[in-house]
Order: sequence, then C-alpha cells, then structure tokens
Amino acid sequence: MLPAAEQVKESLHKFSPEAVKETLQSWIPGLLALGIRLAVAALIIFIGSRVAKGVKKFLRKTFQRMELDLGVSKFLLSVAEVCIYAIAVFIAADNFGIPSASIVALLGSAGLAIGLSLKDSLANVAGGILILLMRPFTVNDYIIFEDMEGTVQNIGLVYTTLAAADNKKITIPNGSISNGAVINVTAQEKRRVDIEVGIGYTSDMKKAKEILYRIFESEPRVLKEEGITVYVGQLADSAVIIGGRGWTKTDDYWSVRWGIIESIKEEFDKAGIEIPYNQLDVNLKRAEK
Repeated sequence: MLPAAEQVKESLHKFSPEAVKETLQSWIPGLLALGIRLAVAALIIFIGSRVAKGVKKFLRKTFQRMELDLGVSKFLLSVAEVCIYAIAVFIAADNFGIPSASIVALLGSAGLAIGLSLKDSLANVAGGILILLMRPFTVNDYIIFEDMEGTVQNIGLVYTTLAAADNKKITIPNGSISNGAVINVTAQEKRRVDIEVGIGYTSDMKKAKEILYRIFESEPRVLKEEGITVYVGQLADSAVIIGGRGWTKTDDYWSVRWGIIESIKEEFDKAGIEIPYNQLDVNLKRAEK
C-alpha cells in the first residue's frame, strides 16, 4: 500500500499550483517567440498585399499608355499578383526557419499532384494563354461559338465570359474555345447584309427586284460604294426566292437589317406583291368509267 500512496502523492504534486506555474513559465519564452514570428509573418503578408496592389496600379497605367490589349493586360496583372504573393509566402516561411529548398520541393510535389488531378483546368489555362497570344478575338468583340454567341466581357486564365444579347452571362472554358471554330462577327469594320424573301409565282418578279434594289439604295447606312446586288436565288416549292446584298458598318448591321426587312413588307404590300406561305396544290383527277 505504501508504494501506491507514494505514487498518488507524487502525481498530486505534479498538478500542484507551484508545478503548473513552473510549467507555464517554461512555456512563456517559446510562446513569445512563436507570437513574434506569427506577427512578423502577418506583417510580411500585409506588406506583400500592399506591394501587389501598388505594382498592379503601376502596371495598369503602363499598359494603358502602351495601348495593350485588355485581355492580355488582365492576364499579366494576375501573373504579377500571384508572383508577389508567392515571394511574400517564401519570406514568411523563412521567418519560421523553414528552408527555401524544402518549400520548393513541397510546392513541386504538390504541383505535380494538383496538375494530374486538374489536367482539364490546366488545359483551359493553356487555352487562355493561346487566346491571348493568337488573339482570335479580344474584349468587346462579338463572337459565335457552337450554339453560343455574345460580346466578350473577359478573357480569364480558365474561362472566357460573354454577355449575350439578352444580357445573360455565358462562361466558356478556354480549352474548348482554343480547340474549336470561333466566328468573330466584329473583327472587320464592314459587314454584308444578306436578305432573301419569297414572292408568289404569279407576282411580277422584275418589279419585286426593282423595289428590293430601291429599298437597299434608299437606306443611308448601306455603303453604296461597295455596290448593291439583287438576284433570284431559288425557285422553291411555294415561292420564287429573291435576295438583296449590301454592305454596312458592323455596328449598324442589325438596325439596317431590321429596317430593310420592315420596308420590304411595307413596299411589297403597296405594290400588291404576294409573300406566300408554304402551300401545296392538290389536283384531283376523276377516274374514267
């Protein structure tokens, strides 16, 4: 019994106020050192964020003076910000006594693992770089990709963002765009307006062509120096298809197109030219008895 009692007494002595006080006092230097290092690390990260903000501001003004493409500018600003934060993290880690070589090795291993798991995302990053370098389109261009179309709002590292005509936000992975066919509608200053309309087989085709030519010619935003073409395109099942072609500025395309279509309906109605709907003539023959 005596050895057991001695053990209990010794255990109680370890948790006595004096023992706890001694233990805490032995921890204080280490805690203070850790607190100082944490404060220094936080200060380094804070300074890094301020430096990143200042560098981005300086680079943004520089890029504006250089008239650098907006998409390329945003990409370079993102790269600069990431680099500055990476340097700040390295310095903060060194403050804790962590060797830089160990950090590089750790980041390399982590980068390899992340790269294998995020290969699709990395393909999108590569696609974004290709878009910025090859410039098939830039910010504010109107593009068509597969069944999506809209004005380019942003070319990011991973995604390209479009604003549709009804203001819907469309986000497309850069990898898909860089490997697909993209139609850049606004790449050129001029765009051709092609309009076809069907008229009845009994209508005056020559008169209809004259009216269509006059409508194109009377539209002030149609570029007359580029010429106007009116033609018979097809003898369809229910109508004779006639068409007109003229050039206009890309910014005026839709307003010109809509205006011409409206004028065609009004002028054809005045001239008594029929715009037929699909119809089928059925001839019944009575069988001979």
